[in-house]
Amino acid sequence: MMEPHADLDALARVIVDTAFRLHRDLGPGLLESAYEALLAARLERDGLTVERQLSIDARFDGIVLPAAYKIDLLIERSIVIEIKSVERPSAAHAKQVLTYLKLGGFPLGFVINFGAPLFKDGIKRLINNSVPLATWRLGANQKD
Repeated sequence: MMEPHADLDALARVIVDTAFRLHRDLGPGLLESAYEALLAARLERDGLTVERQLSIDARFDGIVLPAAYKIDLLIERSIVIEIKSVERPSAAHAKQVLTYLKLGGFPLGFVINFGAPLFKDGIKRLINNSVPLATWRLGANQKD
């Protein structure tokens, strides 16, 4: 599995730390829309570019489906965040984010379930293996 480059990993740490503090401060029980708005506001306050409820076209096999899906949060045009507030997460949530990553060409995503009693049980990190990350950024493994 290809790992994200250092800049993307640092950005991911900021997102996870911010989400952790939000979960710690509020706990489970709010609607997804409340967690989404609060997480977006805190990340923007920290200077990050955050897009909410972003409609994305799906492109597959030469076919374009306009506004095929909506991303809860897109951070710095790179990291997809799917917000949940449920007691029991579903495997479909991770599949949903993986689909967003592949169709949108985004390198990294998270499912963050604020409904989990413990934050560590409510977060899942997902990598799009079809997007080149470190190789093109760092110039590694390139032939002259």
